[in-house]
Amino acid sequence: MTQEPHSETGTPQGTTEARHAPHHLAQTWAEARQSAFDAATPIPPGSVPLRLALGRRLARDIVALQDMPHYASSAMDGWAVNGSGPWIPVDPGTRLAPHQASPIATGGLIPPGAKAVLRAESALMGEDDEGLPLLMTGGSARPGEPRAGEHIRKAGEEALEGDILVKAGVDLNPAHLALAAVAGYDDLYVEGKPVVRLVFTGSEVVEQGTPAPGQVRDTFGPQLPDVVGMLGGIPGGRQRIGDSYPEWLAALEDVVPEAPDAPGQPADVVITTGGTGRSGTDHLRRAVAELGGRLLIDGVAMRPGHPAVLAELPDGRFVLGLPGNPLAAMMALSTVGGPLLAALGHAAMPAVQEVPCGTVIEPDPGRTRLMPFRLLFGMASPAQHTGPGMMRGLASADGVLVVPPHGVQLGESVPAFALPWGPPIPPPEVPGKPKPRSAGRAAQPKGKPAPAGPVDWSALLR
Repeated sequence: MTQEPHSETGTPQGTTEARHAPHHLAQTWAEARQSAFDAATPIPPGSVPLRLALGRRLARDIVALQDMPHYASSAMDGWAVNGSGPWIPVDPGTRLAPHQASPIATGGLIPPGAKAVLRAESALMGEDDEGLPLLMTGGSARPGEPRAGEHIRKAGEEALEGDILVKAGVDLNPAHLALAAVAGYDDLYVEGKPVVRLVFTGSEVVEQGTPAPGQVRDTFGPQLPDVVGMLGGIPGGRQRIGDSYPEWLAALEDVVPEAPDAPGQPADVVITTGGTGRSGTDHLRRAVAELGGRLLIDGVAMRPGHPAVLAELPDGRFVLGLPGNPLAAMMALSTVGGPLLAALGHAAMPAVQEVPCGTVIEPDPGRTRLMPFRLLFGMASPAQHTGPGMMRGLASADGVLVVPPHGVQLGESVPAFALPWGPPIPPPEVPGKPKPRSAGRAAQPKGKPAPAGPVDWSALLR
């Protein structure tokens, strides 16, 4: 997680690399999203074990492999009986002749000849004239109990062989998995989903305790695997490396990591943190070039997150380089990683929703600004504490504003997107639609007239 001093790209002004680095044109925010989405081909469907299928989209119908249930069973603890009582008890599983009974437990196989099940609480053991055991109805038995077929779960009463149990196209929930297990499935055929390996960088990063001066606490480890999952990827293991070029090269050469949630599957995407600037310790571009890869996105005209990089390696893996500052990294992940993972996982481009802006935002020619915002009285106002290296503002945000280079006026609609862990952004109210009034509300005295236009509530966030 190399922090990027001097500028968001991490390039100290006046260095040799800064003077001789090839000039490139950063893509706009919208272009970068579309480029990432268009670069990916959906991953083909495949079989996964039941324990890994939760939340995956079913690509092939789940069909009953045999009748369900596949044998007649008892719905009660008690006795399997043939004919009317009293009955002569016989050993469990014995073929029953008329007026015979055998003990049976709930779910037990109905023995041949059995016509019904007598509940245990309705049964009474006695003796015949010769002192031999005899089963009779008693206790809480109802008149005529048991009737033919009573308390027997018939074979095929839930489904017959060949019936469709779950149609393709649904997102699998726990009940679907339980049904598949009952039907005898060990694996399910689901749509492809990208396996994502994480490479965290920075020799100054510590993973526990309070960091000393010159150290920084790991902010990526606790959040990126889960965010990857929320964006549609499968976290496929993580690795921490230092800042040397050999470590970078070795990390990107590792093409078959062992993914805890997808064992045996190679990574489709490698996400790195830091190393996307142009200083002497930023090695992502050089490593990609040495491995024969090509850059698809080399910088985005946005703030924060400008030095985001997306590359493709010859083996088909994508490498997404996130900036080292945590907020910048999350904005780059939302801009480039979200569309990339969506396309690989058969999903649509992540939605952008317009919201009314609760304050005036001055122009910043040439780049889009991504601003975490809070909703106040239905209007979006930029949150506080949103520097590239800060997480406090994002932690309390309702979404992210996509502020165009020309700025935004108070009350003007501005694009915004929801956070992966947050609810969808509510649609704006329809102009002119009256709000319902409470029938019992007393009339309010007239006072100072309301302002004619929107009110700037952003000061309430300070």
